Amino acid sequence: MSDNKENTPMVNTGEYFTSGNLAVAEGSLAAGCKFFGGYPITPSSEVAEHMSIKLPQTKGHFVQFEDEIASIASILGASWGGWKSMTATSGPGYSLMLENIGLGIMTETPCVIVNVQRAGPSTGLPTLVGQQDIQQARWGSHGDYEIIALSPNSVQECFDLAITAFNLAEEFRVPVTILMDETIGHMSEKLVIPEKEKIEIVNRKKPTDEADGHLPYKADEDLIPPMAVAGEGYNVITTGLTHDERGYPALEADAQKVLLTRLLDKIRKNKDKIIRLEEYMLDDAEFVIISFGISSRAAKGAVNLAREKGLKVGYLRLITIWPFPDERIAQIAEKVKAIFIAEINSGQVTKEVQRVVKGEAEVHGLLKLGGAIHTPSEIVEEIERRLK
Repeated sequence: MSDNKENTPMVNTGEYFTSGNLAVAEGSLAAGCKFFGGYPITPSSEVAEHMSIKLPQTKGHFVQFEDEIASIASILGASWGGWKSMTATSGPGYSLMLENIGLGIMTETPCVIVNVQRAGPSTGLPTLVGQQDIQQARWGSHGDYEIIALSPNSVQECFDLAITAFNLAEEFRVPVTILMDETIGHMSEKLVIPEKEKIEIVNRKKPTDEADGHLPYKADEDLIPPMAVAGEGYNVITTGLTHDERGYPALEADAQKVLLTRLLDKIRKNKDKIIRLEEYMLDDAEFVIISFGISSRAAKGAVNLAREKGLKVGYLRLITIWPFPDERIAQIAEKVKAIFIAEINSGQVTKEVQRVVKGEAEVHGLLKLGGAIHTPSEIVEEIERRLK
């Protein structure tokens, strides 16, 4: 992982008509992914299928495992072996991965998990849309931690955010989840793959001297330690136990405080660098729709429809869901009368907005429970009903 040229596989520059699942796979290849470990599950299976074809062509490695537990364990190991690694799954598989996602957070292992959400719980609606894994992505593993999760709303963004996810994983040494949904994964749109030289790639920091290489958790001023990997001559220890800078178990309260504070702060203190939002017609807005993923496309259409009816409605799209954009939402809440959240679940983001807003504006969830997406007219009708 020493230079961009070595670690960016050849991608076929040009314009395509393709699906979100294939686009996220192509974006991962463009980011330098060299290893995919996975187990097929609807509606994400096309990601694995595409990677099984493309990775061997780029000197990468694809392995189908017996289940999702083995899959997530494999990508952690591959990352410590020096490969950029990923997996793809859906809700039930993501549930099985959560323990080892926690291990990845504790051992600061960069990797990417694509979760093409469907409606649940349990087997739910395997072939239909859902956005019900939002809180699971944040809090599914045990203990205190911070995480990064991104949500594309187009085929192009599936490609672009795959690169972003790998870059953030490498920069902050953390597993990054791409929270897609069934409709985004399976719909087809135009995809433009830029020239290789125009794709920005971030690679993990490497040790600059022998001492740092033997201290895999000795952080720099940015709170992120360089990462020495297996095979480079260092004696590196990785453990899910609370550990010191050497990786040795340190089972005491003081060590827990030092380690956990750094793991939390490396994300919290870099929120401005991590969070990505799209804003539309907010300058004079009296009402705001907040949304993400496929729901956000209907929400933006609803803004245009509401404006035609004389309602001053604006739009905020969460491209980054975690860490949550508390500060920006609080600023917006001070200037508007009401906030509406369009999401395909029982109110998982709505509750976050309610937590942040604290009474400055009314907060209403525009909710569906899985299987179908909002329409712009439905959203406008619900806003009008709430305002009566």
